[in-house]
Amino acid sequence: MDLNADLGEGFGIWRLGDDHALLDLVTSANVACGFHGGDASTMRRVCAAAAERGVAIGAQVGYRDLAGFGRRHIAYDFAELRDEVTYQLGALEAFCRLFHTRVRYLKPHGALYHAAARDEAQAAALVAAVSGYDPALPVLCSPGTVLAQLAVGAGLRVVPEGFADRNYLPNGALVPRTAANALVTDPEEVADRAVRMATERTVVAVDGRVIPCPVESICLHGDSPSAVRSAELVRAALIDAGTTLTPFA
Repeated sequence: MDLNADLGEGFGIWRLGDDHALLDLVTSANVACGFHGGDASTMRRVCAAAAERGVAIGAQVGYRDLAGFGRRHIAYDFAELRDEVTYQLGALEAFCRLFHTRVRYLKPHGALYHAAARDEAQAAALVAAVSGYDPALPVLCSPGTVLAQLAVGAGLRVVPEGFADRNYLPNGALVPRTAANALVTDPEEVADRAVRMATERTVVAVDGRVIPCPVESICLHGDSPSAVRSAELVRAALIDAGTTLTPFA
């Protein structure tokens, strides 16, 4: 099982999360590429630290929306979104090369993640960007979404992921961020959910129903206040459950 986290989301003097502590615990790092969060110096710093630890680096691409942290929907033209995703891939790749590594996968962030799960045009723009940049690049996303289906149809590898620190609706979608119960904040509960995902491939929805969650990677959000403690407990619990932690890419 892969354990990934959203990292490098600070910008300028703004620091968000403890990137270095999380890099000691995860196997893959979704690095912000400067559009929803992150900047050149942050990308360089996180890539250097990830390469030193052998953590796989993925491009966490988002809308051009620093003020909204990429969590506000934007109605993009297909070509513009394709090209802005390509731009972000190339920016992160440049910093990876400095440390003798490379971008190993793509993951959309925030509102783009949710839009691509159901919007064929935005999902197609992501698929076109990856196909044009490097068709061997995996796409990390929720299973069964429009993005997953289009990516498979284009011959791309899809890596399904689950969110140990987010609540799920009975239909398998994430509870919207605007809802009071969107996040799971208790680190011990986060760890329990991660073990269930890894061993049973299921998750408990907000109504108590057990639903399928067939994933190959488990995500933790680096901007959560308890992110490091959650990651510590998740990593220990997964290992105790007999799960081998390794990057998927």
